[in-house]
Amino acid sequence: MNTKPILLALCASLLLPLSAQAGYFSQREDVQSFIRDLAQRENFQPEILQAAFDDAQELPKVIELIRPPSNPGVRSWQRYRPRFINNQRISAGVQFWREHAASLAAAEAKTGVPAEIIVGIIGVETVYGRNMGNFSALSALSTLAFDYPPRAELFRRELEALFLLAREQNRDVRDYRGSYAGALGQPQFLPSSIRNFAVDGDQDGRIDLRESPRDAIFSVGNFLAGHGWQRGARIVMAAQVEDEAQAKVLVDAGILPAVNGQMLRQAGVHSNLPEQASELVTLVDMVSPGFQTEYWLGFQNFYVITRYNRSSFYAMSVHDLGQAVKLEFEARRDLTQLSHSPAQGRKVAPRKPGKTAKRR
Repeated sequence: MNTKPILLALCASLLLPLSAQAGYFSQREDVQSFIRDLAQRENFQPEILQAAFDDAQELPKVIELIRPPSNPGVRSWQRYRPRFINNQRISAGVQFWREHAASLAAAEAKTGVPAEIIVGIIGVETVYGRNMGNFSALSALSTLAFDYPPRAELFRRELEALFLLAREQNRDVRDYRGSYAGALGQPQFLPSSIRNFAVDGDQDGRIDLRESPRDAIFSVGNFLAGHGWQRGARIVMAAQVEDEAQAKVLVDAGILPAVNGQMLRQAGVHSNLPEQASELVTLVDMVSPGFQTEYWLGFQNFYVITRYNRSSFYAMSVHDLGQAVKLEFEARRDLTQLSHSPAQGRKVAPRKPGKTAKRR
């Protein structure tokens, strides 16, 4: 029996979906309209855009990942928090801080954003570069821009920004890889954020958020500073409420700080913020079914963190992870300093509690 025709037919059947998928976008009228518009407005050569879409692939997985769950369940801070504040991320954060302490200090001095907040964001986003995603940004953004109507407008803007970014960086638009939503690098910036806020922290003449931690560190600081970070100002403050119904009115007013101390007191919200304080805050409820709700006052800097991700849970996770890493980093640093003689640099036995070191 001659099996050659059968094998050829089988190979053809396997290759057909791939070749069909490779041209999935390029002949569509909505994509052609996008190409014509972008070419005219931004002076692109249409054939370059066409060639990119010839290679872009439909990625149904990104639709699956970005679509809200059909049964989202109830918000729970008790379930959400451990995903980001855990031993793995804290240990990785301490290592990241130790390796990049000079960059973090320099970024803090320049932007006013504390090192622990920068560390918190990069830790929450990618566990310090360990989980940056490996989706083709071109294919992911094309899929979301043309096959996901609920957010198509946003992702078409980001797709356009990706083409502009590739031209500015003199890179092939096909080379970018990141999350299923097209976010790139250690801080997971969307292409528009890279164009607007990313900086060349290591001053090597190019911005590389994937391979350069210093670029990532300075870019996160620049992003937050650009969104109104207040140097040296507070982020959050614990609060207690007398009447949850009254508190809900303030919570529902939104994340933008618009409540003063007097308004808090009138609503039965107590904190260390003086009643006559001029600072504006927002009341944040960290709800957990079956647990007592945590209430916090969010200041301007808390609001700025939510510009990175529009979630109070996210912003609090960034804050808490940053604080946990800072405490552990400083504890280990102090322990290392205690285990070495300042005069001779040799290791000495740690002091026992209650003992007084002899003066030399």
